[in-house]
Amino acid sequence: LVADGVLLARQPHPALVRGRGRPSKVFLMSDAGREKFEHSYDDLAVAALKFMASKNGEHLVNEFATSRADDLVRKGEAIKNSNKSLLEKSKSLAKLLTKEGYSATSDKLGNGEEICQHHCPIAHVASEFPQLCEAETKAFSEILGTHVQRLATIAHGDGVCTTFIPNSLTPYSKTKIKEGAR
Repeated sequence: LVADGVLLARQPHPALVRGRGRPSKVFLMSDAGREKFEHSYDDLAVAALKFMASKNGEHLVNEFATSRADDLVRKGEAIKNSNKSLLEKSKSLAKLLTKEGYSATSDKLGNGEEICQHHCPIAHVASEFPQLCEAETKAFSEILGTHVQRLATIAHGDGVCTTFIPNSLTPYSKTKIKEGAR
């Protein structure tokens, strides 16, 4: 896959180095590899959002991002209202995201959980309009009922989108999440 240009091999981030043993490599999907997945008419979507922003202002793009995130929250209503543990909720959210085309997984990480989205069907659009990622992060927080922290996004050149969810469940509050925080 590396020789075919589908994957890129990189050294892991220094914080991820685990000590003894053979040095690890991190494999990231290249742009050519991503092109093998459908991108839901990226060029048209980018052009439409640019047009909306130029004609009606950036606020309309923000409203669109929020509307898209609200749709995800509606789809995750059963997760949000369940009495499941944080681990079970994050696994359920990963399944929902996979169903939505994100190829997501959820794993235990330190004192919390981490959701990794290994594919992003809107990566090219989100690279132009980061409001989409920001609104999605807020939706995760609302669905899970706790603060979450976005660590990386494919749209910003990372290999995967990663979101960290601390173990302690704290009631979701829009006032706790800074407007525009990633």
